[in-house]
Amino acid sequence: MQSILGANGQIATELARVLRREFTRDLRLVSRNPRKVNHDDTLASADLMDASQTARAVEGSEIVYFTAGLPPDTALWERQFPTMLRNALDASRAAGAKFAYFDNTYMYPQDARVLTEEAPFAPNGPKGRVRAAMATMVLEEMARGDIPVLIGRAPEFYGPGKTQSFTNALVTDKLKAGKQPRVPIRDDTRRTLIWTPDASRSLALLGNTPDAYGHTWHLPCDDDRPTYRQFVTMACEAFGRPVSYKVLGKWAFAFAGLFSPQVREIRELLPRYGQDNLFDSGKFKRRFPEFEVTKYPTGVQVIREAK
Repeated sequence: MQSILGANGQIATELARVLRREFTRDLRLVSRNPRKVNHDDTLASADLMDASQTARAVEGSEIVYFTAGLPPDTALWERQFPTMLRNALDASRAAGAKFAYFDNTYMYPQDARVLTEEAPFAPNGPKGRVRAAMATMVLEEMARGDIPVLIGRAPEFYGPGKTQSFTNALVTDKLKAGKQPRVPIRDDTRRTLIWTPDASRSLALLGNTPDAYGHTWHLPCDDDRPTYRQFVTMACEAFGRPVSYKVLGKWAFAFAGLFSPQVREIRELLPRYGQDNLFDSGKFKRRFPEFEVTKYPTGVQVIREAK
């Protein structure tokens, strides 16, 4: 039995597909309102804020994947995320299950350094501090050694389906809607984006590789690292559209934040768009050299064909 906590998001959906296809027919999807991805999935309704519900949902699992997400609301993150994670870790320990934690990069420095698994935590705002505290909680569980634990960390997403990210929202979703793409802050800084199916495939591979536990892993990305100018050009060409876009500067976000709580919630992430984002996944690629990383031109073409 392999169980996915937070089972309705894009990463969890792709994860369920690849686990069923390549690793197990005994799959449990856990969320408040879980939905089947594969025809023979087992569904378990549970509120991860409730320790007893989480424990029942995890019971009997060999591997537990934590992919739960929350809307970008700081108060909600501070109030719920640490409790959800603590309940998941406690439940996994009680079940004797391995624990694979899907993480992001909010806690990293938002500058142009090359980010490896040894990069320090230097959050730029409250959501980054929440993710730093959560990652620290998982690292402490890893050091405790009662159960095998690993971290799979991903940078910003781009991908098919309902992938949620700046890049999807401002570029590919705009093109799908016949609108002009937007670029946050600058168009000449290099970006490292992860293709969401690659994130899920690599997390499944790590979860089913015994010697992957006890480590933090940067999940694999295409190392070409295009600028937004280059990425938008690829996307426009894939959609058969003239290359045209608008750069949204800091002042545009500041003005929009006066009226939009959603914009205010993402402002702590804006410094990363003024710098090169150099996320290094060499550790994973050395350990799993056979893993094929999706190239950016292929990714944008898949998004175009899926519209």
